[in-house]
Amino acid sequence: MDLTPVLDGFGVVLEPTNLLYCLIGVVIGMLVGVLPGLGPAATIAILLPLTFDVEPVTAIIMLAGIFYGAQYGGTITSVLLRLPGEASSVVTVFDGHALARQGKAGTALGIAAIGSFVGGTASIVVLSVLAPLIAGFALDFGPPEYTALALLGILLVAAVSSGGRLKAVVAACIGLLLAVVGRDAFTGAERFTFGLLPLSDGLDFVPIAMGLFGLGEILHGLEERRQGAAAVTRVANAWPSRADLRRSAGAIGRGSVLGFVLGVLPGGGASLSSLAAYALEKRRSKTPERFGNGAVEGVAAPETANNAAATSSFIPLLTLGIPANATMAMIFGALLIQGVTPGPQLVAERPELFWGVVNSMYVGNILLLVMSIPLVGLFVKILRVRAGVLAPITVLITLVGAYTVRNSVFDIGLVIAFGLLGYLMKKFGFEPGPLVLAFVLGALLETSLRRSLLLFDGDPAGFVTRPISATLLALLALVVLLPLLRKLIRRRPRQPADADA
Repeated sequence: MDLTPVLDGFGVVLEPTNLLYCLIGVVIGMLVGVLPGLGPAATIAILLPLTFDVEPVTAIIMLAGIFYGAQYGGTITSVLLRLPGEASSVVTVFDGHALARQGKAGTALGIAAIGSFVGGTASIVVLSVLAPLIAGFALDFGPPEYTALALLGILLVAAVSSGGRLKAVVAACIGLLLAVVGRDAFTGAERFTFGLLPLSDGLDFVPIAMGLFGLGEILHGLEERRQGAAAVTRVANAWPSRADLRRSAGAIGRGSVLGFVLGVLPGGGASLSSLAAYALEKRRSKTPERFGNGAVEGVAAPETANNAAATSSFIPLLTLGIPANATMAMIFGALLIQGVTPGPQLVAERPELFWGVVNSMYVGNILLLVMSIPLVGLFVKILRVRAGVLAPITVLITLVGAYTVRNSVFDIGLVIAFGLLGYLMKKFGFEPGPLVLAFVLGALLETSLRRSLLLFDGDPAGFVTRPISATLLALLALVVLLPLLRKLIRRRPRQPADADA
């Protein structure tokens, strides 16, 4: 492996501008994690217009910092308020707040900071080794392989969505429908434009993202807001004891591995990783009754796993051009806006961007570790600001940002329309993530599918004649059929017990 691009990447990160934006990103991420309901995907969507006037590598360094910074920010409210700021911090509530009630809030936050740093750093090291190898393998991909990969990514996200499989599939279908709005790239015919000139070039990613994740999340959060528990204002023992560190060492190691693996999978992400890591530690513990009552491993495992997953989810994005979750879809959109196409060619064609973003995560994780405990008091004060004050400011920033993209009032209307759609989706149990992912992958899916059919003279059987596309389609069939097989097995009548005596 040639280390020259890796070292050059550190040179990119250590430029003062990039260091500043890395710091801004992780601080914003921590703030976002502290504020329940907003989330990194919504924040990145709102801040997309601010990235237009900076270099692509600088913009992505900041957005990446927001993503993994939010994973730790959510820990603070989980421990101090029993209110998870992020979905990935839900299980941290169980033991983190129990430790806080015992006067060990500092221990919980300290072990979370250490676990997050170790998990994130270990994941970056493996990412640095594996990503170029995956990118080299992916150079063999053609239109049939990208067709199968895009379909597999959409279905995997739908399969593990928290809103239910059927609702996730419906949301993904809506996203695919939105992706074909505009002029047909092959024939030039207009599709679903309804005579509106602004729609002739298709729907723009920014208004959809800002509406669904920005405005929609704000409206839903205002409706669902509830009074949290009183904050634990005193944080003592900010550094875990040696006994706590020994007890957590195994959990941190296992959480790093599990988080990395699940983060790579489309739909896996930080939330699934934290849940899986917590369940693993509880199952293998000789004293499972401690979990939920202040077990330090119950904080170490999920916090390590969610940061490891947040980092490893960059692998499919940067090497294959496939976003693994909703936040990665936002960063994918930001790259496209900057004129950068994620995929196998990125490592070779834009090494300064690839290695600059990867190496910035080392710096970002160190910044998070250094800042985490000293800023807790500030975050507790922010939590006391009423949602009625924060929400109007955020809505104003969202609408102004949408207008500045193309100086278009039509885009403001789109943000409002998709904001209402996002609110209704959340209200009725539909996750907006599959919709955005399907919209992002829709253009790739349509173009690759039609090029493949031209390549195969219209014969769809050609997909199974190529080894990579055939393998991906087999995995796709497994994703579709596995839930059905499980239902059939559960419905099989049990053999009656022997009646003879």
